[in-house]
Amino acid sequence: MGELSVEWGGDGIIGDRSANFAGVSTSLMIAPRHLARITVRPQDEVGNIRRTRSVGTRTRGGHVRQTKCVRLLMAISILVCVGAAVSRAQDAPAGAPTVKPKMMAVNADPGWEVVTVRPSDPNDQNNKFDVQGRHAMIESHTVEIMLMFGYSLQKSQIAGLPEWAKTERFNVDGVPDVDGQPDMQQFQGMVRKLLAERFGLKAHEEQREMPVFALTLAKDGPKLAKSTGDPNGRPSQHVRGGNGQRMLEFTNTSMKDMTLLMLLEVDRPIVDRTGLPGKYDFKLSFTNDESRAPTDGSAPPGLFTAMQEQLGLKLEPVRAPAPVLVVDAVERPSAN
Repeated sequence: MGELSVEWGGDGIIGDRSANFAGVSTSLMIAPRHLARITVRPQDEVGNIRRTRSVGTRTRGGHVRQTKCVRLLMAISILVCVGAAVSRAQDAPAGAPTVKPKMMAVNADPGWEVVTVRPSDPNDQNNKFDVQGRHAMIESHTVEIMLMFGYSLQKSQIAGLPEWAKTERFNVDGVPDVDGQPDMQQFQGMVRKLLAERFGLKAHEEQREMPVFALTLAKDGPKLAKSTGDPNGRPSQHVRGGNGQRMLEFTNTSMKDMTLLMLLEVDRPIVDRTGLPGKYDFKLSFTNDESRAPTDGSAPPGLFTAMQEQLGLKLEPVRAPAPVLVVDAVERPSAN
């Protein structure tokens, strides 16, 4: 199976087309949030990501149907560090050792040392969030997508945006004001600061009832191994995919972490109703695109069935309160 893996929290192996961001947690005001993940399908060229993603609509066999209406984050559209890693690996001479960039201190809270914001070319077909060393870029994204990325939200969890913030696209180019390459948590923080400082974003959080998925225990109970990692450490997620299938490996992950790391697999927020404390290590393999999966019976089941069979967990569609970012003010970017 061809694959491009994206690993959070561990050591990325750039030479075999893996990439790494050391952290996944971020914050929505005072509530913890995580970015779910990034996936690049192997047959797509870097910078030309297919703009479809899995959504939470079950088909026969528990598979998750691919639909055009939820192109959300466009697999966050997306190469946060992945494009840079692949290109560095491909450009390096054969057999040459790969030099990993120095990461920022884990407790660093970077802003921007210098940053430019300009309207993007309407004909630009590339969309990405990208970090190469200290060089941070956003290409051809709307304020809405930046909010989704920065705060790890579904589109349904953002309210009050003017129409221009959903349609006008911008390019952002700059460097952080702290030495080293930002991890995912730090890059998301930089995006939030950019929105506040250059787009005049003012917002608050509310709880609103909406369609969500409740993460609950299956009939026979959980099938999860307690994590052997640092109980105070960050969760990590290692993603592999190809041929319409996906394999996710979670380490040091709580059920709350999981509800956030799984956001890109579904089309609505996920709320934890398992009652399970602590952190776990587990794997999940599922088919996310039946049209590309093997037909010889070797493909894993769809997401909903796979979660029950492999993890002893269920995703149940319900209505429940979920956090919503309500935009009080936002404006087109200030001058560079």
